[in-house]
Amino acid sequence: MHKLSVGENIEPIGFLTEGYSSMSEDKAPKTVSVSKEEIEKHKTMAILAWFIFFIPLLTDAKDSKYAKFHANQSLLVTLLYLIAGFTSFLLIGFLIYPVALVLWVIGILSAVNGEMKRLPLIGNIDIIK
Repeated sequence: MHKLSVGENIEPIGFLTEGYSSMSEDKAPKTVSVSKEEIEKHKTMAILAWFIFFIPLLTDAKDSKYAKFHANQSLLVTLLYLIAGFTSFLLIGFLIYPVALVLWVIGILSAVNGEMKRLPLIGNIDIIK
């Protein structure tokens, strides 16, 4: 077992570090920039997406990068809940439920604050483009 000495550098775990500096270029989170006007115009739809992910896709917000971003992130959490439900008989599903709940809260807070932060662990998957 290797013991760390004072001053020895430790490589951080990729998804736990701010900015993903230790991750390779192809695994770094994709960023999307939108105007403040678009965020303010479609903030309500982005928040609603966290309750029913497809709502923004049925309105004029379907062309908004901001609303589609939150619809996509919400869809990922919904799929995580479905996986938890299907695997709950294996007991692993019961471990996934709290993770999904935390991700859901993080996503809602991101939408309320007008941010486009990708969720940890699953946020780099783009289903809705």
